[in-house]
Amino acid sequence: MKKDIHPSAYRAVVFKDISTDYSFLSKSTAPSKENVVWEDGNEYPLVKLEISSASHPFFTGKMAFVDTAGRIDKFNKKFAKFAK
Repeated sequence: MKKDIHPSAYRAVVFKDISTDYSFLSKSTAPSKENVVWEDGNEYPLVKLEISSASHPFFTGKMAFVDTAGRIDKFNKKFAKFAK
């Protein structure tokens, strides 16, 4: 492996899937402005995810619409005039 190309600031981080409220603790260099108290009583940086293995259709086996940005409503408003 090449030296000095990998980040050295790995730390424990809590990742939270905002669509299912599933959280897990892992190591990462991802930046975070929020902190959360984990199950072990320690405080860790919190990184919010829109999709994780708890909400992705490939891992769950069922289709679910995850609309965090209002894309479906925006589409329906835009094309409502064409519905007859």
